[in-house]
Amino acid sequence: MWSDLTNGEKINIMPAMFTFKPSSKYLLVLLVRLSLSILLFWYLFCLFISPGNGTAVKDVSFPAGSGVRKLAAELKAGGIIRSSWHFILVSRLRGQAQRLKAGDYRLNDSMDVATILNKLVNGEVDFRRFALPEGYSMYQAAELLEQKGFFSKEEFLKACRDPLVMSGLGIRAESAEGYLYPATYNLTKTGTAEQLVSQMTQRFEKAYTGIGPAVTSLSRHDAVILASMIEKEAVTAEEKPLISSVFHNRLRIGMPLQSDPTAVYGVRAFSGKVKKADILRVSPYNTYMINGLPPGPIGNPGADAIKAALNPAKTPYLYFVARRDGTHQFSSSLTEHNQAVRQFLR
Repeated sequence: MWSDLTNGEKINIMPAMFTFKPSSKYLLVLLVRLSLSILLFWYLFCLFISPGNGTAVKDVSFPAGSGVRKLAAELKAGGIIRSSWHFILVSRLRGQAQRLKAGDYRLNDSMDVATILNKLVNGEVDFRRFALPEGYSMYQAAELLEQKGFFSKEEFLKACRDPLVMSGLGIRAESAEGYLYPATYNLTKTGTAEQLVSQMTQRFEKAYTGIGPAVTSLSRHDAVILASMIEKEAVTAEEKPLISSVFHNRLRIGMPLQSDPTAVYGVRAFSGKVKKADILRVSPYNTYMINGLPPGPIGNPGADAIKAALNPAKTPYLYFVARRDGTHQFSSSLTEHNQAVRQFLR
């Protein structure tokens, strides 16, 4: 708009257009606010929205003294959480990182981070782990279970000898000895001794089936008996086929097996040595007093021992004696064996 003045000049009275040029400081503030908003959204999203519908399940063992970083990495790798960094951050902001209780937990991807943390802080364990070492007898397993607070010795041994349990598991023996496969098992808080025996024998069936063809004609039960003896005698996996060959050679010629662990079975755990009184003890399991195999296994062998029982090495050996490091010296004749005994035992 123009206006005429008295002197004839025209003045433009139209207001000038306002042009805003944001400063770099303003842009920086805007960018920071936007970033914080995104981070806050991401934090809340990961906190309250679970990553899945429960199809991804992971059993997690959180030992005493373990850190939250390792746990977070394990959960991220298992698809239980979206971000290990976010899990660590939340645990620290909530003051829970140092309050997580040791135990074994079953977690799934339908749980949000808050639920997982609360579960570990409250110690809401889903199961407990029990590991049976190779070669342990059912008596040793019963003692170990009682020590760890799972079951009493009597309760477990009763389940191992229960005829209904044995028939239901397809075991034609007086007990589950030999068929309690050495492995680590998850026991629920309400689990029973019968359920554990069932788990162990199922693992045995799977392991035995996976061993493959055998070069011997031993029945399964005899193979398990022999494997239990091999497991007790051997220190290294490499020696198991050699020890098996000694027992097979003796069985073939009708020579007593004279296995030390059989002399103390049912009396005490074999510790590597036996006394004269042990050798002379009258027992159906004592292979110093009987010919052939004992009537049942003397422990629970692992896959290597079972494989060795079914596939012995081809050797002329009839004797072996323990060296000072636990490995064995093998001999084909009594003369060689006596020399080895003098060298390593005297």
